[in-house]
Formats: sequence, structure tokens, C-alpha cells
Amino acid sequence: MTRFAAPIAEQIWNMKYRFKAADGAAHDLTVEDTWRRIARALAEVESDSATWEERFYEALEDFKFLPAGRITAGAGTGRKVTMFNCFVMGTVPDDMGGIFDNLREAALTMQQGGGIGYDFSTIRPKGAEVLGVSADASGPLSFMDVWDAMCRTIMSAGSRRGAMMATMRCDHPDIEAFIAAKSDPARLRMFNLSVLITDPFMDAVREDGPWDLMFDGRVYHTVNARDLWNRIMQATYDYAEPGVIFIDRINAANNLAYCETIAATNPCGEQPLPPYGACLLGSINLAKLVSNPFEGAAALDEEALSRLVATAVRMMDNVVDASKFPLEAQAAEARAKRRIGLGVTGLADALLMVGLRYGSDEAVQQTEDWLHAIARAAYLASVELAREKGAFPLFDRDAYLASGTMKAMDADVRDAVAKHGIRNALLTSIAPTGTISLYAGNVSSGIEPVFAYSYTRKVLQKDGSRTEEEVVDYAVRMWRDKFGDAELPEYFVNAQTLPPEDHVKMQAAAQKWVDSSISKTINCPEDISFEAFKNVYLQAWDLGCKGCTTYRPNDVTGSVLSVSETSNSAPGETAAQVPGGLPGEGGDVIYMSEPLDRPTELEGATYKLKWPDSNHAIYITVNDIVLNGHRRPFEVFINSKNMEHYAWTVALTRMISAVFRRGGDVSFVVEELKAVFDPRGGAWMSGKYVPSILAAIGGILEQHMVQIGFLEGEGMGLKTDPQAQVVNLGGAPKGPACPACGEFGMHMVEGCMTCGSCGHSKCG
Repeated sequence: MTRFAAPIAEQIWNMKYRFKAADGAAHDLTVEDTWRRIARALAEVESDSATWEERFYEALEDFKFLPAGRITAGAGTGRKVTMFNCFVMGTVPDDMGGIFDNLREAALTMQQGGGIGYDFSTIRPKGAEVLGVSADASGPLSFMDVWDAMCRTIMSAGSRRGAMMATMRCDHPDIEAFIAAKSDPARLRMFNLSVLITDPFMDAVREDGPWDLMFDGRVYHTVNARDLWNRIMQATYDYAEPGVIFIDRINAANNLAYCETIAATNPCGEQPLPPYGACLLGSINLAKLVSNPFEGAAALDEEALSRLVATAVRMMDNVVDASKFPLEAQAAEARAKRRIGLGVTGLADALLMVGLRYGSDEAVQQTEDWLHAIARAAYLASVELAREKGAFPLFDRDAYLASGTMKAMDADVRDAVAKHGIRNALLTSIAPTGTISLYAGNVSSGIEPVFAYSYTRKVLQKDGSRTEEEVVDYAVRMWRDKFGDAELPEYFVNAQTLPPEDHVKMQAAAQKWVDSSISKTINCPEDISFEAFKNVYLQAWDLGCKGCTTYRPNDVTGSVLSVSETSNSAPGETAAQVPGGLPGEGGDVIYMSEPLDRPTELEGATYKLKWPDSNHAIYITVNDIVLNGHRRPFEVFINSKNMEHYAWTVALTRMISAVFRRGGDVSFVVEELKAVFDPRGGAWMSGKYVPSILAAIGGILEQHMVQIGFLEGEGMGLKTDPQAQVVNLGGAPKGPACPACGEFGMHMVEGCMTCGSCGHSKCG
């Protein structure tokens, strides 16, 4: 009997979390081996390691506690990788040497698998005088371009591309350029962007007053606060970025306000962190703790919840000692404060199991009660750890108890902290759980509503045949097991049928008992008016949220999944069908569980690229395969007589060919290459400026794809399928094709573009 509730769960485990040797041989033969490996590794720091190994294993068993992916993939493997998911880097100094020192630190961190956050407010604005060199500053966005290029070249641990968050204060002179940056689809693609909103700015917005843009004490411009707010809102209405972070509220509530100031977050926003701060994440799977689901006596077992939380806190505290760190400054920061981020997943499923409609007043109150119980259990467990192992080194009893979060904490918890101290400065955070939620059987993600109750994955096998695999939400599958084809009750709702106000109410209810922050996406209908859209953000401010991220499907962010009604659909329930991948394919996206075998013969073309100032030409050969009567790129060969090019041309040949052989929408390869710039300068070719040799190669690949009919035209992405009808029956928003599996299942979840089919996340 397998422990996996669905085939996709086992596939996620095998692909992302199973410990394998370099040659592919599996060390973890079963998921039980994975749990045992993690439990043993995290118990090694205990004096009674055998006892705690068993308790840790019990917490992991049956997917009850889900450590973040870095822990699950890295613990006990002996690999020199960090088990911390994300970092906020050091404060960027306003000088060239310091800026590039920080770039180096960022590269080292991403190389070990960490996503990073940066506040670029510390760099002087564009046009400001640079003393001593008779020049004007290029501004923070120019340096963000450099960071973006660096991130493109580094694949983080676990075959994940690095993720970055950039923040800028609402009073920085370059804030308007920062707000508009994502209007250029080729710029800053490796960054999430958020504006740091201060309390005085919100007051000025309410009063329709003036707002000074200043740096280093000098006022550069004065704008109307409401106009600036509207520009932020218009950008996120059109492009889903920038997000909004209420930074003064974050600092006021911080348990550590007495010894740190926060100006940035990790890439998904759930962890506001000081310079060199690190986020250590894990989630309690609430869907596994409901007894008698869908019955009158259905309830979450709060005693079991408290025990599980206490064990999880201990496990995560041990990770602080067991993990490697890319930089010594990060290790020192983590050990001085022992910050952890324990959150939840499966909340929406748990609410369904106890008969509550996500977003209703009853569900809002139940969410607050469950998160309160988790906070109490976590803080009391950390107090017990402090009694046993000591408080975190920077603990100051009076200052800590006077912090914003602790003022609202229960009296008995405050008394316990006052008497014994506390092991972990901050304990709770709700992180993106898209991949680990799939691994746990497709439970609802984080505190998000169920995204889609079911959808169909189409898998192209090596012989060219296709199989269909239904992916069903965990709670829906439980309902079917219990009641067969009985119609789902009316309280079953999904992300697309909920009004934005209900999303905000749920986020605010959870935030009351989360001492860090929450990664959540508020889904908005495409036809929401701009005024109603702005009100979502004002509601988030008024209800006490620490930030706000929305997603409105449109021509830029993505349109709509084509969906089909299922025979036993409740109101608003749909089974998502993934739309077109190839011309004339009738709406099917090609996803290959394994690469296709190479036929004996292939048709192709060879192109000559002569880069100016280079002694040797580069030759690019692209060979195609015909599937179901349609031609698509299958492999590429890049050759040059210049031996300085040998290593990177071979690497590019192998990487691009591997991507092409996986199928799906591979036009992103063109986009990625064309966006690479060479800091030494590009060249003019055929009347166009080409920023690098790699961009020129990308242009040739694009030219070839247009010629064979795979692309409609230059810069136009995947060729439209005239047979793929896009309809809106309450289904899920369609984003770009997933770069990992090719399916059009990318959607915004918890502030991050995530694939519902394979779990790939832009944020790592």
C-alpha cells in the first residue's frame, strides 16, 4: 500500500524530495525512508536522539507536518546546501564597491538554493550627483537590472531557479520608475516587486495631501499622495505588480523591534526580515487533523494539533543548528534570534470538512480560533525549549514583552515568557505551500481557498500516446470516497467564485495570530472596476493586514482556463481543461513524463551567426520533430571554432535540447536568451541593437520557430491554436505556460506564479 493519496503526489516526491545519488540511484526507496532521513538528521542535535527521532518521524508520518522543501530535500543527505528557504541580504551601501560586494553575496546565496530579498531604497536616485567622479548616478533600477542578469545565470539547489524580491520605499525619488518597471515584459523578470508603504503615506492618501520624494534628507520632488497611490494601483491592476507592504505596521508588530529594523521581505512576502535575516519554514497540515469529516460531529482535533505544533517547533529549532549557511553573517543572525516560521496548509480543505464556506463569517472566526491555538501552542513550546536549552541570545525580557505582538498575547503565555524566556524570537508565518501541498495529496495551499476542485493532466508517453490523469482536491476526493457521486454541498467554493472581500477577511483573520506575515493572493475578477480594485487594498489596510497581493487575469497576466462542467459539479465547481499547446492540437498541451527518444532522421536548418569584433562565426543547427502532423523544435547544436566559446556552447546545446525534448511551450527559451545583456556591450545587427551573443542566438531560434509555424511571429510567443476555445465558466485563471512541464496551469498562488500540474514555482 502506498502512502500517496494521488499519483501526482508520488511524482512530486520522486522529482523534488527523494534522496538520490548523482547517478540517479535512489537512497530513499520509499517515502517512509524520506521521513526517517529527516527525523534522524534533525534529532542528531538532541542528547536523547533516539527518542526524538521517533517523535519527529511520527509528526512527519502521513504528511501531518510538512517541513519546507529545502528541509525535506536536504536534511540527512550530507549535501552542503542550506535548509533555509529565503534570505534578506545585507543593506546595500550607496557606493559602487559596496553594491558589487552585495551582488557577490547574493550570487553565493542563490548558488546554495536560497531566494533573496533586497531593499533598493538605500541607493541614490537616478541623476543624483556622484561626488568625486563628475558623474550622475544611474539609480537603483539600473543596479536591479544587474541583479536580474545575475539571477538568470544561477540555478539554485534542487534544480530551482532563484527568486528575488525587490522593495523600495514610497518616498524614494525613483519610486515612480520602480512602480512602472514591470510594464516592460522583458525587464526584471527574476524579481517580485513591492512598495514599502508607510503610515504617513496612507494618512496623506486619505487626506489627498502632498507627498515628498526624498533621499538623504533632500527633497527631490513633491507629488500628490493619492496620485502616487493610484499609480501603484494601476500598475498592479494591469501587471499584478508591484505588491504592497505596510512596512511601519510590520516594524511596530515585530517582537524584535528593540534590536532590528525591517525594510525587506523574502520573495513571497511572508517573512519580513532584517539584514542577513533567514526564513525557516514548515507547515501544519490541518486537513489531516479533522476527525469525522463531513459529519455533524466533524471537528479539528485541537489536542492533537497542540502536540503536533510542539514537536514541529522543536524540529524547526533544531534546523537552525543543523543547517549550512551561504554566508557567516546569515548564520550569526539566525543563531542570535532563532527565528522560525511555522504555518499551515490545508486550511480551506479543513473548513470544508467541518462544513464551513471559506470566506463566511463562521469560517473567518474558525480560522482565527485555529491560528490562535497554533500561536499559543508554538509560544508555549518555545518557552519549554528555553527552559531546557536557553532563550535566544538577544532575548530582552522587558523589551520583548512590550512588543506589538506580545502585547496581544494571552496572559498565561506572557507570564511564561517573563518567567522562563523564549527559545525563538518569532515563531509563526504562512508561506507558499504549492509544491508540498501537492506532495501531501493535493491539499489546499496555505490559507488559500481551493483553487480548482479537479483538473486533468495530459501526459505524453514515449510512444507518442497520451494518458489523462485527473488531479482532485484532497477534500473533494474524501467527499467522493464517502458519498460517491452525491452533489457537492453549496458551501464548496473555489478561488474564482469568491469575492475579493472574502479573501481579505480570511487573510486578516489569520494575521491576528501570525507574528511574521502571510503569503496570499487575493483573486479578483477580470471585470472588476478600478475603484473596486483599489478598495481591496484599502480594506486590507483597514483590517490590519501587513501587505496585499492581488491577481486579476487579463491580456498581460493571463486569460482564462477553458473548463468543462462535470456531472456532479456543485455551483462554481469545474474541472479545468488545459488549453492549446501546438497549432491544431485541439487544446492539448504536450507534457512528457520522460523525453522522447530521438528518431533516426530529423529535418532541420543551420544558421550562421557572425558577431561583430569576433574572429569566428557561430553555427546554430535546429532540428525538428513532427508530432501529430505538427512540426516543433526538438534539438539544437551550437558550434564555433573559437575555443573560448567551447564550454558555454556545449552547455547551451545540452540545456536547450533537454528543454525542447520535454515538449510544451518552449518559446520561453527564446524570451530568456533575448533578455540576456552583456555588461561589455552588445552590437547593432541588421539595424537592431542586440544586447549579447546569447540574445542573438535567441533571435535565431525565434526566427526558426516562426519559419516552421511554431510561433506566430517575432515576440508573439506560442502560435495561437484556432481550435482551442477559451471560455469562462467560473474556472481558473490561465497564466503563461509552465517552464518545467509545459502545461498552461500557471496561476498566482500565495503571491507567486505556480503550476498546478507539476508544482513548479517561480519563487523556488
